Amino acid sequence: MSNSLLVTRIGSLVTNDPDIGVGPLGIITDAALVIENETVAWIGPTGQSPAADNVIDAAGAAVLPGFVDSHAHLVFAGERGDEFAARMQGQAYEAGGIRRTVNATRAATDDDLRQILNHLAAELLHSGCTTFETKSGYGLTVTDESRALQLATEATPETTYLGAHVVPAEFANDPGGYVDLVTGEMLSACAPHSKWIDVFCDRGAFDADQARAILTAGIAAGLQPRIHANQLQHGQGVQLAVELDCASADHCTHLDAADIAALADSNTVATLLPGAEFSTRATYPNARTLIDAGATVALATDCNPGSSFTTSMSFCIAVAVRDMFMSPDEAVWSATQGGAHALRRDDVGHLSVGARGDLLVLDAPSHVHLSYRPGVDLIRQVIVGGSAVRAPQSIERPPL
Repeated sequence: MSNSLLVTRIGSLVTNDPDIGVGPLGIITDAALVIENETVAWIGPTGQSPAADNVIDAAGAAVLPGFVDSHAHLVFAGERGDEFAARMQGQAYEAGGIRRTVNATRAATDDDLRQILNHLAAELLHSGCTTFETKSGYGLTVTDESRALQLATEATPETTYLGAHVVPAEFANDPGGYVDLVTGEMLSACAPHSKWIDVFCDRGAFDADQARAILTAGIAAGLQPRIHANQLQHGQGVQLAVELDCASADHCTHLDAADIAALADSNTVATLLPGAEFSTRATYPNARTLIDAGATVALATDCNPGSSFTTSMSFCIAVAVRDMFMSPDEAVWSATQGGAHALRRDDVGHLSVGARGDLLVLDAPSHVHLSYRPGVDLIRQVIVGGSAVRAPQSIERPPL
């Protein structure tokens, strides 16, 4: 095989394909796989593996698909560590802190923003996120939103226009005028650089009628919808997501039985963001009720400077297991295949023949260790399209 990579002696291979392995994660033990021309070309027992140009010996370690982070905010300037410290002393989180980042982002140069974006994208990749989405939303002018998305396209094809993050200070007395801008001139400038459109439908941001107008305008311009919904309080965001066939409703912290039923009976993924609740000391969403009802659940980092400044999906998995009542299997599925569903991608988030050759080799015998050993960097290698982008660590770990 030309341009091929064999990963062999895999102790536990998570494929997320129950047709070729055991259980919902499609686990195969003592496995091997071959990646050729950036896609998975063969999967089977180690003893039957074909030859390849290059070989990685997993030496009994677990291998799983690369994480798919379907919700991040990476184009910004400034940090808000003081707000985090204040919240840890009892101050409540409100959406208004976003405007502080808006001021810093507007003042930053393109090179400043590019450097921050590239650094955070590299962190995501180092921590195993081989596919990620990122949004605008910290410019809130036609020029600043457009440049944020142009920069974002340098890092990922999954770009989201979030001009409707909050109403900026200069429109405080004219929110309707800002909605007109977001659905008019700003949309025209940003749509060519975007795949998705998003809106923060919550207290302190946009109500359901405003959110509907914004999303329907984006749909008419050829963008696919997603929504920040029900983070700070119960509202109409989740129902609007289902009504408009949004790919995902993100946060989903405050849900009632009707919201859960609507998500379960829809194509909309409930994307949960454990880093946000961790960093704001808010109540965690109950993933158990969503999963038991039949809703599709994704996990994402929500990397942003205000409420979830993490690029570690492993951390999010551990928190979801501990505080959101997910099993280790469910959390790993949600961070891989669930994220792919939230981006409506069928080429990532799983390892079966024809999928992209994006995978992680762990310093552990099982994916369970991602939640069993919280805070420990267990990513030994990151492979993207059959090429190693994170080499094995130099330290030697004892066998587990």
